[in-house]
Amino acid sequence: MAHHFKIKKNKAGEFVAYFMYNSEAIFWTEGYSSKASAKNAIESIKKNGPGADTVDES
Repeated sequence: MAHHFKIKKNKAGEFVAYFMYNSEAIFWTEGYSSKASAKNAIESIKKNGPGADTVDES
């Protein structure tokens, strides 16, 4: 499994969605109080991510 999403609890007990690639966390969301909110964040990323622009602020 080269890439996937993972939901884990952080130290504060919140649910965080991670995007994993080759067992490395590439990015993650803010902490959510419910697992359903973390799942909604994943679905939003899947839906809106492919068409997102890249903004270079360097």
